[in-house]
Amino acid sequence: MPVPFLLALLIGYLLGSIPFGLVLTRLAGKGDVRDIGSGSIGATNVLRTGSKGLAAATVVLDIAKGALAVWIARTWFPGGELFAAAGALIGHLYPVWLKFRGGKSVATLFGVLTVLFPWAAAVYAIVWIVALLIIRISSVAGMMAAASAPIVAAATGDVAVFPTLLVFALLVIWKHRENIMRLKAGTEPRIGKRKG
Repeated sequence: MPVPFLLALLIGYLLGSIPFGLVLTRLAGKGDVRDIGSGSIGATNVLRTGSKGLAAATVVLDIAKGALAVWIARTWFPGGELFAAAGALIGHLYPVWLKFRGGKSVATLFGVLTVLFPWAAAVYAIVWIVALLIIRISSVAGMMAAASAPIVAAATGDVAVFPTLLVFALLVIWKHRENIMRLKAGTEPRIGKRKG
């Protein structure tokens, strides 16, 4: 792998591995977000601390780190954008600082797309928001949004980015496998409702 691409991958990973959900909840005196709900460091689990503000901040920062990783690659390592995107996504999913137990990367993937493939990002946002409003199950909305990215790439004939986005979508869905089991059992919680 060329050195610039390797640097893009490493920078992406370092940015992606920043666990904003964990950092924000600790700074706010909410304890360790991994000790509640699903144990994830993502915004949905941060919301279970009772703070909508912290959850919103987590979403924004997780989006920003994905976008920043790709922007840095585009600016300083042209051609390394996909490597930076992969690094950011993997960093969030498997952060070395947390023994490789990270979040689901729904927000981080959106951030990556905003710079890498704006058309896919627009569709992603629409699918994510509409699904949340209608279904009110965060995991379903996230998986649907992630799946939309390679579909948009295929529909627009962007064969260069399609394989990468397909792998990204599959990784996000894989990280939701426990949610899928709860969906099958009918026990997956809805946004705005407490677990029984």
